[in-house]
Amino acid sequence: MKPDTLKDVLARAETWPPEAQEELTQIALEFEAGLSGEYHPTAEELAGINRGLQAAAEGRFASEHEVEAVLAKFRQA
Repeated sequence: MKPDTLKDVLARAETWPPEAQEELTQIALEFEAGLSGEYHPTAEELAGINRGLQAAAEGRFASEHEVEAVLAKFRQA
């Protein structure tokens, strides 16, 4: 890769639609977190983790049969 390639791509990214810029930002942040070996979940991810922990505390689990039924749908695709 040429030294200026990254700078060129980032300069062009500034002209992208806001949604694309946000997606690139999130990808870069996740990549950077992987470099440091430390990951910091987003507020949305933390909320999902909390929902899962709450469901587990309430004993809301899918049965083995329910899990297999869902997996079978994807295996057919």
